Amino acid sequence: MSTPATPSSPNPAGDDRNLVAAEAVPVPSFEDKLEQFWGKNRTAIFALCGLILVGIIGKGVADHLAREQDLDVGKAYAAATSSEQLKAFANANAGHVLAGVARVRLADEAFAAGKAADAVAGYEQALAAIKDGPLAARARLGRAVAKLQLGKAAEAATELKQLADDAAQPKPIRAEAAYNLTGIAVEAGNAADAQKYVDQLNQLDPMGPWSQRAVGLRATLPATPAPAPAKTEAAAPSVQVKLPGK
Repeated sequence: MSTPATPSSPNPAGDDRNLVAAEAVPVPSFEDKLEQFWGKNRTAIFALCGLILVGIIGKGVADHLAREQDLDVGKAYAAATSSEQLKAFANANAGHVLAGVARVRLADEAFAAGKAADAVAGYEQALAAIKDGPLAARARLGRAVAKLQLGKAAEAATELKQLADDAAQPKPIRAEAAYNLTGIAVEAGNAADAQKYVDQLNQLDPMGPWSQRAVGLRATLPATPAPAPAKTEAAAPSVQVKLPGK
């Protein structure tokens, strides 16, 4: 009986034909990774770029429309040459800074015509459109002076003091406010306050027209009396004591 032949090993020792060296496995390059990322996410990237582009275009259109609108408002303001046209312009463009300018002009006209109550209302409407800056200070000054004409001296003085003492306000506004305060003091016969506001004007604008007018107003009152000298206690009388035998 013959011995069966031993089956040969499928991978005889030393036979490495089916083995692949580790270094032979291909490593994805950066370009390959980028291509894979692009393939997976290109739809989302396109969508994001589209949103960004829409936002940029939208802002550009909005800015363009705002410029066009401001140009149209400016043309309409320039065309308003009468009081009625200014009033119509201000009503049609409420909230715009030029509407505030129109309100100041209308209030000035009312004040010049002796309509102090209308002037106060007009300046307040202007301040609703102009919150700060020189024109707002101008409207506040006009409102205070119009209140003086209405006999509201206390309210007017409070507002004028705020303007005169505020270093952030334009110097001409502060000077005119101080001049009006001088007039209030002179009207009340208060020489000390009148002199105080004259001194304030001399610090603000000593050679300005409001300073010179304030000095003229102040001259209508008597000079401020000098403070009385402090009283000194009388010296105690000396007491002489006569000793016996002296």
